[in-house]
Amino acid sequence: MLLWFAGLSVVFVWWVFRSPALDYRLVMLGSVLPLGEAVLGGPRVLHTLVLAVVVMLGIMVLTQRRRLLRRRLIGLPIGLMMHLVLDGVWSVDQVFWWPFLGFDFGSGGLPELERGAAVLLLQELVGAVALVWFWHHFELGTRANRDRFLRTGHLPRDQGPVGTC
Repeated sequence: MLLWFAGLSVVFVWWVFRSPALDYRLVMLGSVLPLGEAVLGGPRVLHTLVLAVVVMLGIMVLTQRRRLLRRRLIGLPIGLMMHLVLDGVWSVDQVFWWPFLGFDFGSGGLPELERGAAVLLLQELVGAVALVWFWHHFELGTRANRDRFLRTGHLPRDQGPVGTC
């Protein structure tokens, strides 16, 4: 389930924002961070819209005069929001709208684990394909591009349209 979130998050965020200077490492981190709630037995605060919005607002307020820091950090709440979309938690009102519908998260497990093995395997395969596309499209096999991505999370600026590879 890691590849599903990490792969689709960076590809979707690239398609929407087309920003080579966004920190795509933080997008990936934000998209997989809620999976850590598996140790708690089910979705909690990391699976709520409130947390993603509070993190986004916090970054916007705390970085008002620091545009480069804002651009770097904004990937984290974007990744958190991508997780909410990709795991379908928006269909679990008690969790998604917490605390507006009450403070109890319910007794269900993580939405991403309740789909069955075949669906999880298919999702991981789709995520792996997205990551392979991402690797090839941004030429991360090239040492300079890979080092820049690993060091800053940034992508090469001179990439063509999304459909090309």
